[in-house]
Amino acid sequence: MTYQSALVALADDTRRKVFEQMRGGSRSVGEIAAQLPVSRPAVSHHLKVLKEAGLVTDHAEGTRRVYSINLSGLGELRHWLDQFWDIALEAFKAHVEESKGELDRPVKHAAQDSRRARSQKRSRQRRRRTRL
Repeated sequence: MTYQSALVALADDTRRKVFEQMRGGSRSVGEIAAQLPVSRPAVSHHLKVLKEAGLVTDHAEGTRRVYSINLSGLGELRHWLDQFWDIALEAFKAHVEESKGELDRPVKHAAQDSRRARSQKRSRQRRRRTRL
């Protein structure tokens, strides 16, 4: 399985909903179909595509098949997606380091403005007292 086949398989809305039904654990075709507005044969077809993409596995339990998420198949997709996070995190780190000095300046100005405002308020209060 490659991440491309996983992306193609998950591109279909209904198939993605079928896949999401297994988030809580293993499910039979009937259990999945009961939660979606699609027939059992349609769910079986979507599960077949997901299985071919390496995203789900199945095993027999009596006369029914039970499907669950294939963590190793999902791992390949995650590995592909993680490379984008690495790029995004590096860009974010560079941005923070570049703007570190800029972020400190507004805080200093805000503190100075606050002190200036308190000083002006005290001056006004003193002037009022001296007039009385």
